[in-house]
Amino acid sequence: MQQEKIWDADAAGRYDTPGSGMFAPEVLEPTVDRLAQLAEGGAALEFAIGTGRVAVPLAGRGVPVTGIELSPLMVEQLRTKADEATIPVFMGDMATAVAPGKYTLVYLVFNTISNLLTQEEQVQCFRNAARHLEPGGRFVIELWVPDVHKLPPDQKAVVCQSGPGHISLDTYDVLTQHVVSHHFDFEEGERTAELFQSPHRYIWPSELDLMAQLAGFELETRHADWADAEFTAESRSHVSVYRIPPAR
Repeated sequence: MQQEKIWDADAAGRYDTPGSGMFAPEVLEPTVDRLAQLAEGGAALEFAIGTGRVAVPLAGRGVPVTGIELSPLMVEQLRTKADEATIPVFMGDMATAVAPGKYTLVYLVFNTISNLLTQEEQVQCFRNAARHLEPGGRFVIELWVPDVHKLPPDQKAVVCQSGPGHISLDTYDVLTQHVVSHHFDFEEGERTAELFQSPHRYIWPSELDLMAQLAGFELETRHADWADAEFTAESRSHVSVYRIPPAR
């Protein structure tokens, strides 16, 4: 299941949900607030910029934002909100693609690093972030904590969302750390449903920290959300801030 095929015209067209879901103000505003603070007046680079959910309001806060994106169809949606001069985007894979210049902040939001399906690619992503950063620059990752503990014996699927007209299931392969998310949308009373699937490789926080060390980063902070709630054993996600040591 190639990422280029997943993020097709249909997925790009349905991605934005203004005012709800991950576009809800209570989700988006703390994200933008924290990233603007971490940029410290410098320029930011978003890996997998998508349709500009975060980049557009962050640029609106006065932070110069550049993006890297694999899907041209997602960028088409972004271009309805911001032109190339406002938010330049360079096409390619976030593990290897290069944008010109140096940045004080590189960020990856909403679990996107898990779209890289091997440990090697995920380590390359950290190294790619490092090569784009100025000394003292930060790499920020928002990522979920795997729900493997919810798996009953001899079962591989977990219900992660359920509501009117929608249900989501995650199926796990704990040997490879692969998970496939299955999103079903349907109308009440109808006999068919629309299915969207996306594959991921989940990462434990400790493994993420080791990847960071291999790329020359130090863990600066880890919180349970963008509002700096304490990260605990019960947290279902985290925002981890890694930093390249300042030049001496």
